[in-house]
Amino acid sequence: MFFAMGILMWLLSVSLSSQSGFEFVQDWSSGYFAKFIYWGILTALSYHLLGGLRHLVMDFGFWEEIESGALSAQLTIVLTVICSVLAGVWLW
Repeated sequence: MFFAMGILMWLLSVSLSSQSGFEFVQDWSSGYFAKFIYWGILTALSYHLLGGLRHLVMDFGFWEEIESGALSAQLTIVLTVICSVLAGVWLW
């Protein structure tokens, strides 16, 4: 996520620097490579969000046993894959 934040902050800085910087970011973002990077960032963000929600539920005392913990971990992975596919459809 730190690498992703560096990319996003750089893109924000360039886009706010001038009109030509904004156009550069706009042109760069329409390419396949940029969309692939955005897709990876959104996938990592969704996994981080879903894992955080899973741990919040565990902090409340649920899903702490081996079986339910393993099931919630598998559910987190499945939901991340679904979010990843949806992000890919949205980007492309």
